[in-house]
Amino acid sequence: MKYSIKPQIVRLAACAVALAGLSQSALADVEIYNETLKSTAWVLAKTGGSTSSGTGVLVNAEKKLLVTNFHVVGDARAAVIFFPEMKDGQPINDRNHYLKNVRKLGIRGRVLGVDRKRDLALVELDKLPEGTKAIDMARKTISPGAQVQSIGNSGSSDALWVFTSGTVRSAYQKQFRTGAGEHDFKVVETTSPINPGDSGGPVVNSDGELVAIAQSISPKARLVSYNVDITEVKSFLESQWKPAPLPIDELLEKAELTFTKHDSGHMEVSFDQKDETKQAVFVTKEIEYYGRADVRKVWALAATLKEAPGVDVLTQLLQQSARTKMGAWTIEKASNGDYLVIYCCKLDATATPDALKSTMEYVATLTNVAKKDLIPTEPKEDPTETLAAWLSN
Repeated sequence: MKYSIKPQIVRLAACAVALAGLSQSALADVEIYNETLKSTAWVLAKTGGSTSSGTGVLVNAEKKLLVTNFHVVGDARAAVIFFPEMKDGQPINDRNHYLKNVRKLGIRGRVLGVDRKRDLALVELDKLPEGTKAIDMARKTISPGAQVQSIGNSGSSDALWVFTSGTVRSAYQKQFRTGAGEHDFKVVETTSPINPGDSGGPVVNSDGELVAIAQSISPKARLVSYNVDITEVKSFLESQWKPAPLPIDELLEKAELTFTKHDSGHMEVSFDQKDETKQAVFVTKEIEYYGRADVRKVWALAATLKEAPGVDVLTQLLQQSARTKMGAWTIEKASNGDYLVIYCCKLDATATPDALKSTMEYVATLTNVAKKDLIPTEPKEDPTETLAAWLSN
């Protein structure tokens, strides 16, 4: 009898130890959540004609700097930031509470710089509410098997400041593509689920240190999430920040250009010409990029030909391309079989409104005078106003 009691006592003692361990672990998670919450924000930005919602983390309280994903802010130069308002020691997690009190709780943010490759953006805040603090950063990449916690503002939940935990699967360099473009950065792969709205949020270790920024999930696997490693975040903060491009409609307004939205979704501007005609010039709604080079395409149609241009015309266009100050001629075949002669140039997407206006005026004039060479039936009222003469100026 005495021997049968001991195993029960041992099992009860083991259970007590296990429960104590779980209690300590739960307490640790609560403490980590409460500390990380002081650095976590809800980020709203108007991009692509709609409002994007995501998460951000305060990395420098003195300079009021917050990091989030590039795909959260997109082409926006401004954002509205909310830090959690506390009540009875708990964050108010109702979205409407913040939206209804935006004048009191909302903080204006200015997008200082972006890194599309790393999918990171840096936002400068006008002010910081009492109780916020910059998050501590880990010194190096976290190891596989380590536990991580994160806070996000998932659109799949009715609540803000949602807690998630998981385990690090691996850390490695990854090249991949998302809706925000092509990426190349060191990934911390975890089992923590990431949902739209969680992007840009802090991923922390058991000491509450920032080890990564939540970024995306694998479309082909369950519980495989990708996060931007802390070494990439530090490199981004220490590098020269690339300014975030203005939305194209805002850029055109600042350039004082009257524009319409074409059926293609691109913007169209009509310019008056010396021959009293008008020349339409288009600028793309999207931004193309390679590495850290962000560009917008500006183009105009010079002629529509029923037959493919001959060698003489092609040679002439190539020669003119070599003499132009920017851009080049291109020939595209339309779906109806016509050949479109187009002049196209690419402009830095962070260029000033005046630079965009000057570029569009140049494209308009160059294309307009080219019509006299490409469509010989049109009268040449001014023999000096030909493409060759205009290019020599």
